[in-house]
Amino acid sequence: MDLFSNLAMGFNVALTVQNIGFCFIGVLLGTAVGVLPGLGPLATIAMLLPLTYSLEPVTALIMLSGIYYGAQYGGSTTAILVNLPGESSSVVTCIDGHQMARNGRAGSALAIAALGSFFAGTIGTLLVAAFSPYLSRLALSFGPAEYFSLMVLGLIAAVVLASGGLLKAVGMILIGILLGTVGTDVSSGVMRFTFGSLDLVDGFEFVAVAMGLFAFADIIANARGSNTRTLITDTVKGLWPNREEFRLAWPAVLRGTALGSVLGLLPGGGATLSSFASYTIEKKISKHPETFGKGAPAGVAAPESANNAGAQSSFIPMLTLGIPSNGVMAMMIGAMMIHDIVPGPEVMTSNAPLFWGLIASMWIGNLMLVIFNLPMIGIWVRLLRIPYAILYPAILIFSTIGLYSIANSTSAIIMGAAFALFGYLLNRLKCEPAPLLLGFILGPMMEEYLRRAMLLSRGDPAVFVTRPLSAVLLAAAVVLLVTIVSPMVRKKREEVFAED
Repeated sequence: MDLFSNLAMGFNVALTVQNIGFCFIGVLLGTAVGVLPGLGPLATIAMLLPLTYSLEPVTALIMLSGIYYGAQYGGSTTAILVNLPGESSSVVTCIDGHQMARNGRAGSALAIAALGSFFAGTIGTLLVAAFSPYLSRLALSFGPAEYFSLMVLGLIAAVVLASGGLLKAVGMILIGILLGTVGTDVSSGVMRFTFGSLDLVDGFEFVAVAMGLFAFADIIANARGSNTRTLITDTVKGLWPNREEFRLAWPAVLRGTALGSVLGLLPGGGATLSSFASYTIEKKISKHPETFGKGAPAGVAAPESANNAGAQSSFIPMLTLGIPSNGVMAMMIGAMMIHDIVPGPEVMTSNAPLFWGLIASMWIGNLMLVIFNLPMIGIWVRLLRIPYAILYPAILIFSTIGLYSIANSTSAIIMGAAFALFGYLLNRLKCEPAPLLLGFILGPMMEEYLRRAMLLSRGDPAVFVTRPLSAVLLAAAVVLLVTIVSPMVRKKREEVFAED
């Protein structure tokens, strides 16, 4: 009964005119930017984050969540119509989705992606609502030592699941942790690595870091490319799968939803890992694997359901433990901190309307994607025809205005520009910036929990192995680290990410 009463409270919060309106705006803006190839959820949220500064915390998080769902959906649209994934989790959708479009079934492919995503989102929302209270109760028993060990495990898992070389992923996390130390030390009040600059007294501005590494760096990379886009069709007709396509797609939707719901919980997992894994499984268990790559409905249904389920379930560790499982969740934690909300298990008890309102808005946002975006597909097709020479300068101008509005100062713009160049350099070096953002968010938190644990134990480092739960988490981190450095695992990992 508690679950139903909590959900009723959540819908009571989410169904206000203001929250529904901003959820719709988030879904609409997220889809509009997510449709553009090369700008995925991370870049989209980074660009639009300043829009939420003046909003109430629950409204801001509902809007950001809507942006996330919309960007995920927009990525599948470009994957199907243009054969260019809007973001990494839509890479697999290109394989069969675009072939369906070439075979005259673009509308059917888009409908399968939307309906599969809605079903997966519904199941994912129910899982978040059902399991979050239990994890929150468990997390309330965590002390500083357990939280430190959990964050160590999370960062090592992020190394495993980051694309590119292992050393590069480790390097990105370490750089992120070092960047997080810049500014005034909370405990001692000493300024660290500010080099006398007053602009760095409070550390690097989170929005400037995120926007520079993802949004601005992606714009530079895309502006440098060939920017050739070939639409299969100007008009999309038949926005409904036929009976045979339904028969082939629905089992894949169920399997993709189940797999994505589990993989989304893993640190470093989420939408991308879920979509790749589900497509591989569908192809292996299919009675006709030769149809994959030629327009198989299951090849669209499985990854789209899995990536949406993974996107939903990745909220669970973020909301209950305060641990981001991927870059987008790190962005959400950053948004919570901006609105003076401490992420973790106490959110459910100290701010229950926000917690359950956000969960209820997840289902509302996914419903909006189906109801509004399929009829609006013609608008997204026209948006895809706007030349990059016009599109990206306009995005850059509005994003810069958003950066300036943070503190009515040019310092955030300068930071954003510096991190844009750094992000572009990382792209050229084939280094994924998402682990850097995880390190930037978790680094200061790890330092704080490390200090608290050492103070409580009177400087005895054995506290991390004498407390049972902390010892188990550290042991799991060590096992994971030993596993990933083994030659066999490293070779297999490189083969998997070579497809990306």
